[in-house]
Formats: sequence, C-alpha cells, structure tokens
Amino acid sequence: MQLLGRLEIKSKEKIIEFLNQQETGRVCSIDKDGFPQIIPMNFVYANDAIYMHSHPRGEKLENISKNPKVGFEADQSLEFLPSYFTSPTDASQADTLYISVVIKGRASLVSEPKEKAMALNELMKKYQPEGGYEKLTMHMPVVEEVAIIKVIPVTIRGKYKIGQHMDKKTRLGIAKKILERNTPTAKNTVKMMGITMSKNGMEISEEPSW
Repeated sequence: MQLLGRLEIKSKEKIIEFLNQQETGRVCSIDKDGFPQIIPMNFVYANDAIYMHSHPRGEKLENISKNPKVGFEADQSLEFLPSYFTSPTDASQADTLYISVVIKGRASLVSEPKEKAMALNELMKKYQPEGGYEKLTMHMPVVEEVAIIKVIPVTIRGKYKIGQHMDKKTRLGIAKKILERNTPTAKNTVKMMGITMSKNGMEISEEPSW
C-alpha cells in the first residue's frame, strides 16, 4: 500500500498535461451483450472533459446511448528495465517505468453546435499545433456531419513509476544502465527521472514528485 501511494499522481495539472501529450486513448463501453468494447481514439482533454470525434454511426455510439457509463485510459511505457539490471539470474526483477491515467465517467453525444466546434478546434490544436487550417465555426457543415463524444469524469486516477520509488543511488545506477542500453526513449526517460548530466557526471537535479 505504501508503494502504491508513492506511485499515485496527485497533481491534476500533471494528469491533464500528460493526457494532452498522448496521441491515443482508449474508451471502453458496454455492448448489447454486456461485453466491454475497447476502442482506440484520438482525444483531447478540455473544459474538464474528454472529447473525441467519431463517425456519426457505429457500435460505440449505440453502446453509449444505452449505457453512458464508460472507462477511458491513456498510458505511456517509458522504459523496460531488464532483470539483469539488478540481478544476474532473478527474472522477477524485470520492471517497467511508465505513466498511466484511468478515468471512470459518463459519456454523451454533444448536440450543441458551439460546443462541437470548440471540441473540434481543441482537437486540431492538439494534433496540428503548427496551424495551417481555418478555424472551425459552428455553422460549418463538417460540424454537423461528425459525432462528438464527451466523457465527463467521475473519477480520475493517475499512476507513474519514473524512479521516485528508488533511493538516489539505485536511481542513478539504473539511469546509467538505461543510457548504456541506448534505446530510442533512454534520454527522455532519464530526464523524467529528474537526472541531468553535469561536469561531475550524472546527478539528481530534482525529485520526480507529481
């Protein structure tokens, strides 16, 4: 229980920041036979809700119309830590550094054109930050042609494991091995662990406390 508490993201701002850095989230609704249906979706967190755009017909929309209770999650696997980082033989020492957010909420289809246009503009701002498009208005035909799913969170839970559960010596040792392994995510992971390079080598510049 003590470890789980240390892995919990307590900052709502950090949760929102993480969500809007992720390209894909997954929404889970309940189908007509009572089975959970999980669909990967583009999304944006805006005005205390998750917004997703969709084709105006489909099973997930039917599910939501019958049962608005849904789940939503987004996650990022930062770095797999092989067992040999800490033990030459014990496979149970393998671990993963990660961030995840899980939401339980109520979903609905947005019908108000102004809110639909807002959601579409927020999605464009997230996925095409360089611009190069005309801002959508509530009077454009495309706003009417697409469905917008809105999920109002009932609960939001974030978890992160980026080294805060390790003592400083262990964290520095793991960071060194991550850099030596030289995966595409290595440098960013070490930075998130609060570790920087200095003339004296690696040092912890800040505690990763969210």
